[in-house]
Amino acid sequence: MPVQYKINVLAALKEKGYTTSKIRNEKLIGEATMQRLRHGKSVSYEVIAKLCKLLDCQPGDILEYVPDENGDE
Repeated sequence: MPVQYKINVLAALKEKGYTTSKIRNEKLIGEATMQRLRHGKSVSYEVIAKLCKLLDCQPGDILEYVPDENGDE
C-alpha cells in the first residue's frame, strides 16, 4: 500500500491521554477500526478526521505516501 502511517497512532493517542479503554467507553473509535489501526490497515477519511481532531494535527502528520519499489500502486 503506497500510503502508510508515519506514526504509531494508538501510541500517539495514549500520549494525549486516550487509552483504549477511554476510546471504547467514550465511543470515539469503533473496535474494528482500532484493530485496523493496530495492524496498519487503511481507515476512512472520517476516522482520519477524528484522529486529527483528537491528536490536534493534520492528515500529513499521520500518513505518508511511499512509492512501491516496483512502481505498482
